[in-house]
Amino acid sequence: MTSPTPSELGFSMPAEWQPHERTWMAFPTPNDTFGSDPADGSDLDTARRAWASVANTIVRHEPVSLIANIGEMETARRYVSPSVEIVERPLDDAWMRDIGPTFLTDGNGGLAAADWVFNGWGAQSWASWDHDEHIAEHVTGLAGARRFASRLVNEGGGIHVDGEGTVLITETVQLDPGRNPDWTREQVEQELHAFLGTRKAIWLPRGLTRDYDEFGTRGHVDIVAAFLKPGLVVTHSQPDPAHPDHEVGKEIAALLRSSTDAHGRPLEVVELAAPTVLHDEDGEPVDYSYINHYLANGTVVLCAFGDPRDEAAAEVFAKVFPERTVELVDARPIFANGGGIHCITQQQPRV
Repeated sequence: MTSPTPSELGFSMPAEWQPHERTWMAFPTPNDTFGSDPADGSDLDTARRAWASVANTIVRHEPVSLIANIGEMETARRYVSPSVEIVERPLDDAWMRDIGPTFLTDGNGGLAAADWVFNGWGAQSWASWDHDEHIAEHVTGLAGARRFASRLVNEGGGIHVDGEGTVLITETVQLDPGRNPDWTREQVEQELHAFLGTRKAIWLPRGLTRDYDEFGTRGHVDIVAAFLKPGLVVTHSQPDPAHPDHEVGKEIAALLRSSTDAHGRPLEVVELAAPTVLHDEDGEPVDYSYINHYLANGTVVLCAFGDPRDEAAAEVFAKVFPERTVELVDARPIFANGGGIHCITQQQPRV
């Protein structure tokens, strides 16, 4: 006899714009991503300042709980606001969206969490996950939520929901041979629906080009497309034909415009132009994206790049969310390590 799934028990993942109880984050710890030198101005220090900037912005709007590696609480406290709660647990990395749980609610005061299998973004050679594979369980316990363990290898950055039955995913993440080599599309959809309470999956063919480099996630959806409200999707647009994401963005926008959600509604698609910078210091194409934002209570925490298009992106979000402030936070140091603001945050919905 099999145990009932979260969906069968009435649980589902609320949309990110629904009220939060708190935000969960993780504090960068010495590793191959951030480096091991804690000195001022080092790569590790720069990453810690960037993560702290996000935490300190969010905590003005809702509680923030920060997981720090064992023995690093005092170090973390030097970076973040006194209002940020710090809890020590063993850590490998600091991408809470991916290593943390996906919280669920049942509409009757119940809080649960989907605990996906985490294997270092497809068992990548540079990744370590001996500790991170347990972070979702730690956070679930700290939140007092009911834990549901999934068999699917998945990360929070690989899904985006509208809270009304629709989930966005990419073929190169959920069907990645390094993640779920023996799963079919139908099996992936069945598992996601059982845990997220969704009914329809919209499959995008891929993510942004840079995400397939050595240190990428192989196509997380949360940097290329996101729901802003039911029926409305914002997508990454690269206006410059010289950039490899030019065609990627066109393909994804066209696919979404031809799609319907779980209620059969055609999707409205708003394209957000990428920052004007095309390459990083090494000459590699950047994946700077405004899609990778975070919705906290009463605010939109938006990636900024010191770019002329920052304000245009902020105006789009201000129009969709007139009741929220839009706060721009420099995300370049976060992107330099492989992600954005959405990647380092995880919402716990209010019940």
